[in-house]
Amino acid sequence: MKSLQAALIGFGALGVFAIALLDAAFIPLPGGPDVVVMALAHHNHAMAPAYVAAAIAGSTLGSLLLYFIARKGGQAALRRFSPQKRARVEDLINRYDVWALLLAAVLPPPFPFKIFVLSAGAFRMRLWRFVAAMVIGRSVRFGLEGWMAVSYGEQAADIFKQHY
Repeated sequence: MKSLQAALIGFGALGVFAIALLDAAFIPLPGGPDVVVMALAHHNHAMAPAYVAAAIAGSTLGSLLLYFIARKGGQAALRRFSPQKRARVEDLINRYDVWALLLAAVLPPPFPFKIFVLSAGAFRMRLWRFVAAMVIGRSVRFGLEGWMAVSYGEQAADIFKQHY
């Protein structure tokens, strides 16, 4: 964790934003913004809110890109997922709407988050509801990670490693 921490300090909040955007939109990165937020928040407690905010903004914008791609592509955007998985997510979004997406935004990897984002676009969830769910869900997730890093330091990293 120390070498990762040292490598990422130079990027600061802008690096967190870029990593979160890429992770949410295109390239799933191992640990992605979670590890970066925790490492940087642990290293510089005063900047923890900026790192959390950058992760929320980057992840929300990256998810918006996928949402609009799926909105344009419709059901075709979901073809790479099994029919059973698509049906399950469609049922969850139809039944629980924003709550399903909000919970998906909070849960850590390896939870299949992208299928929820793509489904929200393909099933034409209202944009303001999508953005609200993303911002609230990601705020909870990254906020907890930032708080854990500041409060528990290296122990938070160990917990993350054990359960990730």
